[in-house]
Amino acid sequence: MIESILIEGFIYGIMVLGVFTTFRVLNFADMTVDGSFPLGSALMVVFLIKGFPAPLCLLIAFAGGSAAGLVTALIHTRLKVPDLLSGILTMTMLYSVNLRVMSNRANISLLRVDTLFSRIVAFFEPSIGGLWGFALFCVASALVIKFLLDVFFHTDYGLSMGALGANPQLVISQGMNPDIIKISGICLSNGLVAVSGAFTAMFQGFADVSLGTGIIVSGLASLMIGELIIRSNRVGFQTLRVLAGSVIYRALMYLARDYGYHINMTPNDFKLITGALIICCIVLSKSRFFVPKRRRQKTGVRAGSPELPPGAKSESFPPAEKGGRL
Repeated sequence: MIESILIEGFIYGIMVLGVFTTFRVLNFADMTVDGSFPLGSALMVVFLIKGFPAPLCLLIAFAGGSAAGLVTALIHTRLKVPDLLSGILTMTMLYSVNLRVMSNRANISLLRVDTLFSRIVAFFEPSIGGLWGFALFCVASALVIKFLLDVFFHTDYGLSMGALGANPQLVISQGMNPDIIKISGICLSNGLVAVSGAFTAMFQGFADVSLGTGIIVSGLASLMIGELIIRSNRVGFQTLRVLAGSVIYRALMYLARDYGYHINMTPNDFKLITGALIICCIVLSKSRFFVPKRRRQKTGVRAGSPELPPGAKSESFPPAEKGGRL
């Protein structure tokens, strides 16, 4: 059970890192996730069946997700469509694209295909067990991606991306094109989501066209759970709490699945639980109990004063309750 929680928690944690990039860093409500997640799994399965090596399949999945994010970004920046609607349009179109990728089949199995998952399981089976071996691989992969994101967000371009989400006028005043920064951020986000979908396809052994249904909701729930347990403006801690929130969310889902029968709970109730979790996180995040006393005093003293985006002067992003929106 613990190894399964770690596997799913860190696999989906890669997806939540993508959600964090758009919703918190860019302040962009991107619904493309529900389409780019199954796109990554579909590309992974199709190219694995064709005999491509798994690392190359992951790169192809990342490229496919980035292309989906590019479509959303161009619809938003060039056609001036609102961010939420542009993501919904791309998500809707991706349903047909995913079916085309899978040769008009609703799902494709990897039952008789040698995957990275099966190789890792076979390698660690004699020593610590196959599932524990794959769990360690997923933890290492997610931490490597987190580290690379931390390095990126500490660069000038990454700090500009954080400043864009907090104060677009500052980015414009520095002579940078906000549309280019926004496009690159959305592409990066959906590329990470597609990689998460590719890992999920290997773990579950199949790709399904409806695999991403409601995935954005679980991503937001994981994001907000992490924000409740780790409250910091530093980039490293913000990405760390993303992964921690994903693991906690998956643990809660496992508990609901294993012990929910005592209260007549079925898998059909999981969406209801996820929605209730998000509502609870929103309420708790606004509660004075979860706001540090020092921050409350500082906010009260400087009420009404203009704020400079932290990304412009420091290696941090705005607080979640200020820098992002749902």
